[in-house]
Amino acid sequence: MQSTPNYLWSTEDLLGQGATASVYKARNKKSGELVAVKVFNSASYLRPQEVQMREFEMLRKLNHKNIVKLFAVEETVSGSPSGKCWGSPARGGDLGGTRGWLSPAPNAFGLAESEFLIVLQCVVAGMNHLRENGVVHRDIKPGNIMRLVGEDGQSIYKLTDFGAARELEDDEKFVSVYGTEEYLHPDMYERAVLRKPQQKAFGVTVDLWSIGVTFYHAATGSLPFVPFGGPRRNKEIMYKITTEKPPGAIAGIQRQENGSIEWSYELPITCRLSTGLKDQLIPILANILEVDQEKCWGFDQFFAGTNDILHRMVVDVFSLQQASSHRIYIHSYNTTTKFLDAVFKQTNIVPHHQEYYFEGHLYELDPNLQAHNFCKTTENSPLTLLSTSEQPEDVVGVRYRDPSLEFPKFVPRVDVVADCSAAKSAVGAAHQTLRVGQALRRGRELLARGLHWVIGNLRTECCRILEQRRGAHSAAEGEEHPQPQEPPELSEQLVPTSAPPLQVDEELSQCSHSIFDFQGALDGILAELVKDRQQVHEDKSIQQMECCLEKMQMIHKQFKKARTCLRLSYNEEQIHKLDKLNLGNLARRVLSIFQNDCVQQYQEALALHSSRMRKVCEIKKHLKRLSNCISACSVEMMECQDCLQ
Repeated sequence: MQSTPNYLWSTEDLLGQGATASVYKARNKKSGELVAVKVFNSASYLRPQEVQMREFEMLRKLNHKNIVKLFAVEETVSGSPSGKCWGSPARGGDLGGTRGWLSPAPNAFGLAESEFLIVLQCVVAGMNHLRENGVVHRDIKPGNIMRLVGEDGQSIYKLTDFGAARELEDDEKFVSVYGTEEYLHPDMYERAVLRKPQQKAFGVTVDLWSIGVTFYHAATGSLPFVPFGGPRRNKEIMYKITTEKPPGAIAGIQRQENGSIEWSYELPITCRLSTGLKDQLIPILANILEVDQEKCWGFDQFFAGTNDILHRMVVDVFSLQQASSHRIYIHSYNTTTKFLDAVFKQTNIVPHHQEYYFEGHLYELDPNLQAHNFCKTTENSPLTLLSTSEQPEDVVGVRYRDPSLEFPKFVPRVDVVADCSAAKSAVGAAHQTLRVGQALRRGRELLARGLHWVIGNLRTECCRILEQRRGAHSAAEGEEHPQPQEPPELSEQLVPTSAPPLQVDEELSQCSHSIFDFQGALDGILAELVKDRQQVHEDKSIQQMECCLEKMQMIHKQFKKARTCLRLSYNEEQIHKLDKLNLGNLARRVLSIFQNDCVQQYQEALALHSSRMRKVCEIKKHLKRLSNCISACSVEMMECQDCLQ
C-alpha cells in the first residue's frame, strides 16, 4: 500500500505504466471517491524542473470532460516519490498498455463498432479543447487515453499524460522531440529514434499522425506500420515504411526479412467495423497519416471529417438475396433518395429495384421521407431488402478470415512469458471465432425470417389477386343486362362480340388454378422455414464455444500469475504443462465446433435459401403478370359490355 495525505492506493491496482511514472487506482481517504494517481519514479526527476512542472500547469489550464482533471499534487507519505491525483472515477484502465482497454483478448482484433465510435467522439472532443486552448499534446497513443465507466455504464475516454504537452498555435513550430516511437510522426522519428541530425521544425499536425495510428490501432488491434521483426527491432525499415507510404495507403507490413512492403488501402477483414463506417473512416486515416506536413490535413479538416461521422445515424439493412448485412451511415435530414443511393453503393442494387420489409410487412419509403422518421433498426432487427430485378443477385454471405489462421502454435517447452503470450493470442482468436460463429447464426435467422416475411406478403397478394379475379369473373358473367334495342341487322353484327367474354372466363379460371398452385408452393416453403428457425433456436454450438472460451480464459488467468513468478516449482510446472495441453485441446474444440457446426449449417442454409429464393422470385414475377392479365381482362370485358349496350 502507498499513500499521500489525502489518497490511498495498492500497487496491485495498476492502471498504466510509462517511462517516468505509474498510474494507480486510488481512493480519497475522506470520501472514498475513486481517482487515478500518477506516481513519478526516480527517472522523472532527471528532467529539468520546468519540464516537471509543465504538466501540472497545463492540466490546471484545461477543463474538459474528455481530459483528466488535476485534483492535487502531493508527496507520498514516505517522502518520495511524489504523485499527482486526477479527478475522475477510476473504474476501467487506460485504452492501451499492459493493462489497457485494447490489450484484453476480446479486443485482439480491434474494438466493437459501438465502442470505437465512443473512442472517436471522446478523442475528437478532447483534441478540439486542446486546439481551442492552443495546446499540442505530442504523445497521443492508446496508453495515454484512459477509459472510465460512467454512471450509465457507458465508457468515457479521457486524454492523459500531458508531460510532453506545450502551448503551440496553428502557425507555430517547435524543434524539441517527445513521444512514443510507434506513434511518432516520421520526421520526429528520424531524429528521436534514428538519431539522425536534421533541422526540421514541427507543427501541430504531428498530433494528427499520432491520432491516425491510434485510431487504426483501436479499429484493428494492430499497428498500421510493421516491419519484419517488429517496429522496435527494425527501426530503419519502420522509417522506410512510414516515409515511402503511397498516397491513400493506411497501412504497410513487411512479412519477410528484406522483403517487399505490402501496402493496404483498406482496413483488414478481421476489423469489427462495418463497411459503412469503414468507408467514412478510411479517407480520414489516409489524409492524417500523411508524412508531408504540407499535404497532411489540418485540424479544421480533421474535425470536419470526424464530426461528419459522429453526426450521422445508422440504418441497418439485410440484403435477402445476397445474404449480407449492411450499416448505412446517413444524416438524419437525408431523404429516402439519398438512403437508396447509399444502399446501392454497398449492394449494387439500383434504387428502383429495392423493396423493403420490416417486422413482417412491406415497408414503403416515401421519396421525401427524412431518415430520422425511418423505423428504428438494429443489427438483429434490420430493414430486409429484396431486389425486384429479374437478374439474379450474387450470394455474398458473411465475409470472414478463416479463424484457424489466428490461433498460435503451442510448443512443449515451458516458458511462462511465451506461454502467457500464446494463451492470450489463443483466447483472442477464440473470441474472434465466436463472433464469426454468432454472425453466421444471425445470418441464418435473418435469411429465414426475411423470406418468411416475403412469403407472407405474397400470400396476401395471392388473396388480393383471387378477389380481383372474382370481380373480373363477375363482370364476365354479367349477361343479365337487358338486350339492347337495336335494329336486327345491327344485332347480327354484334353477335361475334360475345365470344371474348367466354375466352376471358376461361383465362380467369386458369388464373385461379395457377394461384392455388402458387399458394401451395409458398405454404410448402413456409413450413420448411418454420422448421429451419426452430433448428436455429435449438442450435447449441454458440453455447458450446462460449463454454470452451470460459475455460481458456481461466487458463490464461493462471498463466498471467505464473508469468510474475521468477521460477515455478516442480508441481507448479507440471500443472502448467497440463494446463497448456488443455488449452490446446480447447482451442481445437472451438475450431471443430465452428467448422463442423457453424460453417456447415450456414452453408447448407445458403444453398437451401438460394433454391427457395429462386422459386419465390419466380412466383412473385408470375403473380405480377397474373394481376396485370386480370386487369387487362377486366378492361376488355368493360369494352365488350360498352359495345353490347
